[in-house]
Amino acid sequence: MLDKYTTFVDGVTSSASKDVQEYVESILRLAEEGCDIARLDTAFTGLCSESGEANDLVKKLKFHGKKWSPEIREHLIKELGDVAWYWANACKALDVDPEDVLIQNVKKLEARYPGGTFSIEKSENRKDGDI
Repeated sequence: MLDKYTTFVDGVTSSASKDVQEYVESILRLAEEGCDIARLDTAFTGLCSESGEANDLVKKLKFHGKKWSPEIREHLIKELGDVAWYWANACKALDVDPEDVLIQNVKKLEARYPGGTFSIEKSENRKDGDI
């Protein structure tokens, strides 16, 4: 079964994910198209990593019996700072003012939740184009 699965996985994996030359060509193509791929890759890899570190700590609080403390709070604040650093890098890679990102996010959420009140119904049944 595992051999079949790994063969299947290999078949549905892009060439650029398996071949270093195609991967490099993909990176170079993106750079030529104007994508700041080095900074974008750094930013989104870092966002995932730092969010994962914070989430691991919250997991230990919820499921492993770790006690809440001022040290845990400080650790989470530091991880949040790391997330902010990578977020700012993502904004730089996308050549967007961070304030504009927040303004756009508020507009998106105001459209989703008119009146500023959360609704499970509206959360689970979004309009086309609402991401």
